[in-house]
Amino acid sequence: MTNVLFICTANRERSPTAEQVFADWPGVETDSAGIANDAEVQLSTEQVEWADTIFVMEKVHRTRLQKRFRKYLNGKKVICLDIPDFYPLMDMELVELLKARVRPYLRQANT
Repeated sequence: MTNVLFICTANRERSPTAEQVFADWPGVETDSAGIANDAEVQLSTEQVEWADTIFVMEKVHRTRLQKRFRKYLNGKKVICLDIPDFYPLMDMELVELLKARVRPYLRQANT
C-alpha cells in the first residue's frame, strides 16, 4: 500500500478533489490537507510522516512544506502538479488534469 498525500492552500477544492478521485485507486491510500493556517484540514506532522508520496498543487506549497516539515520529508517523494487555484471542488476539468498529472506516479508506485 502506498500512502499518498495531496496538499493545496486551504484544503477546500484541489486537494480534497484529488483525495476523492484517487481514493479507490488500487494499492493507494489517500489523504489531503492545506498548508495555510486557516485550511479546512491543516497539514500535520502526522500526515507528513504517514505519506510515502506527497503531491503539492503549486511550487509555493512545496516551499512551505519544506520550510515547516523539512525533518519529516527524508525519503519522501514530493511532486509539484502545477495546478493553479481556480477550479471548484470536483470540477471535471480539474479531475481530468489531476488524472493526467498524477497517474504516471501512481502507476510507478504500483509496479
